[in-house]
Amino acid sequence: MQRRVEPEWLDTLEPKDPRAAASRDDLRRINAWLGSAAVVARSARRATAAGPPRRLVELGAGDGRFMLSLATRLAQSFGRIEVILVDRLAAVGADTVRQIQVLGWRVETVRADVFDWLTAFQGGPETLMVANLFLHHFRDEDLSGLLGAVAHRTAAFVACEPRRTRAALTASSLLGLLGCNQVTRHDARRSVYAGFRGLELSQRWPEPHGWRLVERRAGWLSHCFVASALGNSTGEPGAR
Repeated sequence: MQRRVEPEWLDTLEPKDPRAAASRDDLRRINAWLGSAAVVARSARRATAAGPPRRLVELGAGDGRFMLSLATRLAQSFGRIEVILVDRLAAVGADTVRQIQVLGWRVETVRADVFDWLTAFQGGPETLMVANLFLHHFRDEDLSGLLGAVAHRTAAFVACEPRRTRAALTASSLLGLLGCNQVTRHDARRSVYAGFRGLELSQRWPEPHGWRLVERRAGWLSHCFVASALGNSTGEPGAR
């Protein structure tokens, strides 16, 4: 399948719209089913093997519950760090923020366009950035620009995205059996068509020299991409 990016319904709905709230609940269950937080946590530890980050940024953080799931897996190994949740909509609930704070992490929520925010953000070698089900929203030219901005502001980046395969497309058509609503079912197919395979993300990373790039299948339906500055990480099996 050729990669194809089309608008998803959830991106057009206000956070308080009941259909949006139900779809975010669906995404939480789908993430749990796919094991996305475990994939990102495992890759994040390897990408920061030289020392834990002081700042963790999630791009396209949505309602923040993916970060909560990630934080429960990383709090012990990362210790007390700062978390920045960036999204163009204000969907992070106060209870989610409190649950992350209970783990000893400082939380900042930012409502902003990701390109505008990255332009102003300083970042640095002690910053880890992650994204889950976010990169596939961007067409190739915008994706290259986004990854270029990320590369200049972090020492490690981990993304978990849909894998563009027939198996994933078939699975997306079965989400109604899990009780997912119409928004989720509609967006799931578009997410697969906009997903990734092979080395498509590595080929758009702007600085291949000085970085360890790992791109691989994660389970049957997900695609994992990890970029870590050389000397900052350990190797990861199953690369490419």
